[in-house]
Amino acid sequence: MSRRLLPAFLPAALALAFAVAPAFAADNPDVVRLGQRLTTLEADSQLNTFGAYERLQARQAIDALAQASGRARPDALYVAERRVQIAEITARAQAMQREVDRLERERSELLVEASRQDAARARAEAERLRLQAQMQAEEAERLRVQSEADAVAMQDVETALKGVAGAQAARLNAAREREAKLAREEAELVTGGKLPSSKRDNRGEVFTLGKGSFGAGKASLSGDAQSTAKTVAAYVQASSSATGVKVDVTAADAKLAQRRAEAVRDALVAGGMAQGKVQVTGRAGKADRTEVVVQSK
Repeated sequence: MSRRLLPAFLPAALALAFAVAPAFAADNPDVVRLGQRLTTLEADSQLNTFGAYERLQARQAIDALAQASGRARPDALYVAERRVQIAEITARAQAMQREVDRLERERSELLVEASRQDAARARAEAERLRLQAQMQAEEAERLRVQSEADAVAMQDVETALKGVAGAQAARLNAAREREAKLAREEAELVTGGKLPSSKRDNRGEVFTLGKGSFGAGKASLSGDAQSTAKTVAAYVQASSSATGVKVDVTAADAKLAQRRAEAVRDALVAGGMAQGKVQVTGRAGKADRTEVVVQSK
């Protein structure tokens, strides 16, 4: 049967499965026990809308157990136990994923609102939701690992969870990109400046100051470079992860490297960054290059 038809078919199929359950099931304690577990799942208002296909399979397996006899009964019991377990784990995992999605949507909406009205309060709430979503995601991952204990019997659940994990990772990456875009827009709006282009490598997000940031043979920043550093500082503080951010300023010049790195640090501090979070490094070399590396936890 096509999976596309399952949402409409499953309620009727579940009702039919209840109707044709063998009368002698009450005499089989395993059938009663597994049936009670499935009934409890179906009575849970927070879970009974999830895993309908797996619950149908579990109900069919319990019916098969009720009719099994002799040598067939141990195998039927094993299958019924696993089907009920699959139904329970699938329902919880799907319910948890829906909650993660809801929290991510709320967090995105709060970030947009933060850029318009009360950025500090909204970012604090967004961080709380991020941590809560992370806890939910970790719980979903724990369920996935638990399901791998019986790889043969749980192949269907494993496949489903891999799909969920991939979609979740894509949504989280998209949320991070949206957050960075909002932080960039907020920083440029607040300071009236323009962030330099950046790239990401194994150190973090790297901003490279233009070659005209310092005068020839000088260690003091030009007016435009001062504005750029102020905008970078505002961008770091606009990130919801700002409490865990560190900045590494690296300058390379034959004679003025350390003094130039310190000048950039002073400009970042003047823009609102805590001095303890800014590390400077001066390297002697022929290349005239100054980088600001933003490192997030």
